[in-house]
Amino acid sequence: MDTDIDNGLNRTNATTQYQDTELFSREEDSSLYFTYSGERNELEVNNLHYEVDTAAQIPWYEKLSEFKLPWEIKGSKQTAINNLSLRVCSGQMLALIGSSGCGKTSLLDIITCRGEGGTMTSGQILINGKPNTPHLVKKNIAHVRQDDCLLPHLTVRETLAFVAKLRLPTHFTQAQRDQRVDDVIAELRLRQCAHTRVGNDYVRGVSGGERRRVSIAVQLLWNPGILILDEPTSGLDSFTAHNLVITLSRLAQGNRLVLLSVHQPRSDIFQLFDLVMLLSSGSPVYFGAARHMVQYFTALGHPCPRYCNPSDFYVDLISIDRRSPEQEAECLERSSELAAQFMEKVRGADNHIWKPAGTNTVTQTESSQQPSESKGEEVITISQQGNSLPGKLHQFTILIKRHMYNDFRDLVTLLVHGFEALLMSLLVGFLYYGAGEKHLSIQDTVALLYMIGALTPFAVVLDVIAKCHRERAMLYHELQDGMYSVTSYFFAKVLGELPEHCVFTLVYGLPIYWLAGLNEAPDRFLLNFLLVWLMVYCSRAMALFAAALLPTLQTSSFMGNSLFTVFYLTGGFVISLENMWLVASWMSHISFIRWGFDGMLQVQFRGHKYPVSIGNFTIHVDGIHVVEAMNMNQYPLYSSYLVLLAICLVFMLLYYLSLKFIKQKSSQDW
Repeated sequence: MDTDIDNGLNRTNATTQYQDTELFSREEDSSLYFTYSGERNELEVNNLHYEVDTAAQIPWYEKLSEFKLPWEIKGSKQTAINNLSLRVCSGQMLALIGSSGCGKTSLLDIITCRGEGGTMTSGQILINGKPNTPHLVKKNIAHVRQDDCLLPHLTVRETLAFVAKLRLPTHFTQAQRDQRVDDVIAELRLRQCAHTRVGNDYVRGVSGGERRRVSIAVQLLWNPGILILDEPTSGLDSFTAHNLVITLSRLAQGNRLVLLSVHQPRSDIFQLFDLVMLLSSGSPVYFGAARHMVQYFTALGHPCPRYCNPSDFYVDLISIDRRSPEQEAECLERSSELAAQFMEKVRGADNHIWKPAGTNTVTQTESSQQPSESKGEEVITISQQGNSLPGKLHQFTILIKRHMYNDFRDLVTLLVHGFEALLMSLLVGFLYYGAGEKHLSIQDTVALLYMIGALTPFAVVLDVIAKCHRERAMLYHELQDGMYSVTSYFFAKVLGELPEHCVFTLVYGLPIYWLAGLNEAPDRFLLNFLLVWLMVYCSRAMALFAAALLPTLQTSSFMGNSLFTVFYLTGGFVISLENMWLVASWMSHISFIRWGFDGMLQVQFRGHKYPVSIGNFTIHVDGIHVVEAMNMNQYPLYSSYLVLLAICLVFMLLYYLSLKFIKQKSSQDW
């Protein structure tokens, strides 16, 4: 078998101490863990001191809710991490343990160059002996976030297959990509759910533990040497969390560096850790082997009671009780004393690890793990891929396929949107259906045309903004990971939604047109439908811009509704164009409702004779004079199409610039 298929994800037949769990089924005993065959990785943090400005941590939209300008809110500097040092190498799993707010997530964010609102006043972070930079982090570190940001309607295998096409080098054959996906699925025990949808809180899919393993599998596909996980066991039951940590332990045994944060792991999970660091108020209270922690604290006069989980006991010991000032002061004094004692104990230690007297300076795990060498094996890491990663055109192709796979399987949403468009069309169409052979009056026709251009676009604005904010967290993380470029995503998003847009516009525009008995000439129908299509698409483009510009669903919806209301009021029907004051008149020139309404009036009335009775005389007047009386026939018909197209392009450009220069960080990530 060609050795290139494995690509550095070599499997071994070594047995482990955890074979008695259900996680190791007979079917998969031959694949115990991947071995990372690349260069040995080392992560080092030296004397790190990190401060956070409390005012900078408050989003600007929350500052406005306090009726204060952003610069009027006075913040204070708070120490998030104080004098922290650590060193961890390949083959080790380090767990950051502590209560909420002790600095675990802040440390992971600083290591991965994703810290926001804080300042590193001293210290340095080294990855393989080099200062960490976003470029170096992207090459060497895979970061699994606390929230699982995955497309719910794709199966597990499809999710990994699309990521493999985006992140593996272009010289890989499809067979090699499929083999990599199969290897990762087997390694993370996902075979039983490989063809099950991922799901989310609203779509039934895999279990929470399986979804968390899928998030790990997405990062594991490109074979990283360093794997960082933020609260991987959060929200999982104890059995599932135990199995997940067993998987991480096996990955570490495969010559990887695994760093994770966890609150208070149960005892059997705690025993799986090679190294642990206890944090209290950002200061390390203990850093060393998990099996030595009880011995360390016992020597300080804090023995762990029998039959008590060490992690529970010692996390409670260093936690800050803020129920009263007296208790808070007592807890702060105790944790400060423990931190000072630890710093004194490890003073002069090269790797900042506490070890009992008489032990070797190299941990058992570190000494037992050596870089494996496989002849003919190709190690796949981002650092080695260089320019062989997929280009923007290839990224666009994969993204548009993934987008269509996910959206077109959401039958409930598609049916609801289709029924919504059909229902509005039928309600308005049957309202005007009673005119019969007499056709509609001039007044009714004008009102109907304005209603056609205003009903569906308003619903589209809300639907598009809500959908964009559901995808925003995943987009933010994937752009951070460098999975694809903004340009590729932009074109995939815009073009991938075109079929859906065309179908819904047709469902809306066709029944209402013929039920109301508008101009039956085929060319008039096509011209009218094109105007409706452009108006609806203008509203979609405006909604995309609002969703990408502002960080929350509420602010984006407010902006989208405000813009639509302004365009609706200045469209030329609520008040005539000649009676508008100066600012409203300017707004009407960029109102897509005004230009669509103008075009539909010309399409329906030009060349159509209407009877006008004056006393006993009846004369037939060309309908275009009605349009001129409304001061709407100022420009030729083709100008309406050109202006609508220009408005679409302008909003699309603003949407692209928002994606490019504004972090698409979801409000749930603050």
